[in-house]
Amino acid sequence: MSNIEDSQAKTAAEEREARDREERLREQQEQAALPYSWTQELGDVDIIVPVPQGTRARDLTVVLQKKKLSIGLKGHEPIMGGDLCKEIKVEDSTWTVQDSKNVLIHLEKLNDQTWWENVLTHHPKINTQKIEPMNSKLSDLDGETRGMVEKMMFDNQQKQMGRPTSDELKKMEALKKFQAAHPELDFSNAKIS
Repeated sequence: MSNIEDSQAKTAAEEREARDREERLREQQEQAALPYSWTQELGDVDIIVPVPQGTRARDLTVVLQKKKLSIGLKGHEPIMGGDLCKEIKVEDSTWTVQDSKNVLIHLEKLNDQTWWENVLTHHPKINTQKIEPMNSKLSDLDGETRGMVEKMMFDNQQKQMGRPTSDELKKMEALKKFQAAHPELDFSNAKIS
């Protein structure tokens, strides 16, 4: 690699890092502006909704449905309410009042192999591609295992978006290289599987 190519690669990496930092900051600001905070694991979502000090369960109206969530003080507009971004297992989801000032909501995901982009569909989304599970960071894995997990995660995301997997991308790249090396061959009617 020449010095120019090396410099261009470094500049591109720095620009990508700067965009990632800006995206994370924007995401954090959007999430901080919500009337609740939330965390998730692959199988569940936990939400903390601040309420006035002294609030008791009987003061609240809480609706947990397969695809809807609403919480608020009786006789007032909901603090949060709307369509959930994904379906939940209603029978396994719970809520409770903590220290008379927070409502803790635990939602069990129906699909426990999917990261949620947001809780309610009309709220800002997070970038689920940047999620690292709390109990197992990719950096904790050895090189070979980490590579396999990253490939599986990438392929899963690609499939969900209707894009080619890493193996399909490799085949396409190999075909492009072969075509470039053999311009005399006509591939216009070729069917590649």
